[in-house]
This record gives sequence, structure tokens and C-alpha cells, in this order.
Amino acid sequence: MSCRSKTLTIRKTAFSLVEVLMAVAILALISSSVLVVIDRCVASAAASALRMRAFEIARENMEKLLASAMVKESVEYGQSEIYPDIGWQTVVETFYEPITARMWIRGVCSAQYNDPNGETRTVELTHWLTDLTKEQLLQIENRDKDELGDLSAELIETMEDAAGFAGVDVETIELWIQNGMLTTEDGSFIKDNLNLYKDSNGNPSEEEKNQQAKSLADLKNKKSKSGEGSADDALQDEIDPKTGLTYGELEQKDSELMQNQRR
Repeated sequence: MSCRSKTLTIRKTAFSLVEVLMAVAILALISSSVLVVIDRCVASAAASALRMRAFEIARENMEKLLASAMVKESVEYGQSEIYPDIGWQTVVETFYEPITARMWIRGVCSAQYNDPNGETRTVELTHWLTDLTKEQLLQIENRDKDELGDLSAELIETMEDAAGFAGVDVETIELWIQNGMLTTEDGSFIKDNLNLYKDSNGNPSEEEKNQQAKSLADLKNKKSKSGEGSADDALQDEIDPKTGLTYGELEQKDSELMQNQRR
């Protein structure tokens, strides 16, 4: 009897150089994609945290405004004591509501911060406080007409004239606008804002940016707080020829009427 047997030969093979390089390239691609996703998630979380902090500051200011016994037109601003990198502004202003054709007093509380990309973001809360009676409306219109008329000289309508006022070219004005310089709703330039950017070589601090005026009403309140030509302060003891009362008494009556209306 004869036996036959077969011997199986097993050959061990390794990865080739091309296969190794392909595997390394694939791992690098996957790793870079994961890092990009993680980086975006971190940036998104940081932006959300900043936005929540700004919302917290704006909400606290609105709660203080709603809890106050009386309100009057004003502009207040500053930096947060808890979060120094966040600026805030509280505005109490009149506005016209076209649907009911009535004037209202509203409070606007905002907070500004820079996101991780360096762009300025704003969180804004608005609350209608009370409507105005005809008597209040006439008093405010007569008072503001003279005050805002005196401040109209603080506006510059065209970019060319603004460049001439600041002693720079139009391209520089455009750069200032991109860097946060405010204009009015109709695009007019405010001289105080131009002077701010001119004196700081186009790079004011975040606190200075937050203190800019964006309307004649803002400019009036700003000058009133700093004592630079405030009509209310200068004419407190003078008599209004239409009512026979002093301007100080008219202002007090405005506050009392607003307080009673809110009640």
C-alpha cells in the first residue's frame, strides 16, 4: 500500500509601500476632518456662551427699567462689571406706532460683544412702556423741536463732506464704517463720531465704540450728561411762553404724567 500526502506551503506577505502610504493618507484626512469639526464645535460653544452673557446683561437692565417708578427720555451706557468684554446701552425714547397712529415710550436694552471671529454682535430687547396723551405729545414735540434743530448742525450728509471734515479720504471713511463707526438711519454722519475715529486713528476702544451716538436724540442725551450745551440744563428756570411754566416744571410734569399713565 502506498500513501500520498500533500504539503501545503503558506506564504506570509506584508503590506506594500503604496498600501502603507494610502492608509496614512486616509488616516490623515479623517483626522483633519475630525479636528475641523471639533474646532467648529468649540467656536460655536464659545459664541453661544457670549450671546447668553449678553442676553443676561440686557435682561437685567430691562428688569431694572420696568421696575423703576418713573421713566424719561434718556440714554445710558457702560461696560459690564461682571463681564468686562461686554458693553451695554439702555435707551428710553418716544416712537410713532403707525397702525394705531399713537406715540409710545419704549425702552431698548442692548448688549454688544465680539464673537470668536472678531465681529461685533448685538443682543437687543425692546419693551413698550406706555403710550402718550396728546398733552404729553405736544409738550415733547415743542421741546424737542428747538433742541434737535440746534443739533442739526452736528450732522454731515455726504461721505465726501465727512471726509473733508475729518481731513481724510473717502476710503478711510469707509474703513471707519467697517470698523464700527455709526451713522444715522438716513446715512448721515455725526461729527462727534467722526472726531472719535479721527483722534484714535480709526481704532477706538470697544467702550468708546459703544458710547457713539446714532441719532440726534442720542447726541442730545449725550451732551446733556456731559454738560455740553444741554438745552434742558441751560433753560431750567426760563419760562415757556406757551404754557407760562418754567422748562424745569414742564419736565417734571412730563415725568409725573408718564408715571400716572403707566399706573
